[in-house]
Amino acid sequence: MKAVYIHIPFCKSICSYCDFCKVFYYPKWSYAYLKALKEEIDDVYMGEEVQSIYIGGGTPSSLSCKEIDYLFYFIKKFKRASFCEVTFECNLEDITDDLLKVLKKNKVNRLSIGIESFQDQNLCLLGRNHSFQDAKEKMKKIRSYGFSNVNLDLIYAISKESLKMVKDDLRLFLKLKPDHISTYSLMIEPHTILAHQHIKPIQEEIDRKMYDTICATLKRKGYLHYEVSNFAKKGKESRHNLTYWNNEEYYGFGLSASGYLGNVRYTNTKNLFAYLKGNRKGESQILDQKEKMDHEVMLGLRKLKGINVAEFEKKYQIKMSDAYPLTPLLKQKDLTLKKGYLAISDDKIYVMNEILAKMI
Repeated sequence: MKAVYIHIPFCKSICSYCDFCKVFYYPKWSYAYLKALKEEIDDVYMGEEVQSIYIGGGTPSSLSCKEIDYLFYFIKKFKRASFCEVTFECNLEDITDDLLKVLKKNKVNRLSIGIESFQDQNLCLLGRNHSFQDAKEKMKKIRSYGFSNVNLDLIYAISKESLKMVKDDLRLFLKLKPDHISTYSLMIEPHTILAHQHIKPIQEEIDRKMYDTICATLKRKGYLHYEVSNFAKKGKESRHNLTYWNNEEYYGFGLSASGYLGNVRYTNTKNLFAYLKGNRKGESQILDQKEKMDHEVMLGLRKLKGINVAEFEKKYQIKMSDAYPLTPLLKQKDLTLKKGYLAISDDKIYVMNEILAKMI
């Protein structure tokens, strides 16, 4: 077992673009939720050693410090590897001395902060409210508490955003000296505020230029582009997310949380009141051999390094070229094969979904 994901669905405000499972923070619900979360972990966790714990949401930092302390009290039962990565998602406005003290006390060693943008136009559309000065002061405070692994989220391709605005955001993000940057092209998902406002997505050509600019800029500034949307300083790659991309097993605890155990992929219920009553079951899928391989390909090719062909063939007892049409894709230079790793060609990363469709 490699990893544990824990979902905290509470938020103090609802962002216009977010389609994750979330509800407004309300203490009566949050205490009941933590109790139900503890019961799920007690029922399901089998005592394996884990290499990463990721607490996401929602907004985990919307919980009170007392609630966060209680959360870490009952997840002490996870048997942690000596190098266990423990990530906690925060909103910028929630970062205080009290929060950082409780996280440090509970051995959190990685923070992930949803900044998204510093452009006033973007912040207004996304429903966020902060400035670069706010971020600069909070990052200084974070570093003063000894946190040496901090991820910042960047959203781009926002409606009416220009390439100049993306470049300005990159400049400001880099001034904060994050250890890791996750980048996301804005998707207008159904049932979000943006969808109800009939906001249109940006043109694909502009989106592509923005992505190429981000990749080139961060590479020039010393960040390793190790996954389609993720960039890290050396040694700061997200161990937790690599569990997903390596198609390894992980627990998912909490409302709407997904997990992968044995040959089953599952997602818990999205109904808060059902979850509070202990009715956690949502969707699940029992995977056959072909489906397992397909997941391995779809996830593994998100990594810039790609898939270790020998390990794949040993795991599934089949030649990869017998399972997938590699020869034509290699000839067309959609794929590359270097030092035993099959990867999507660097200049084709943006259209990887088209290449995956040819493979699977």
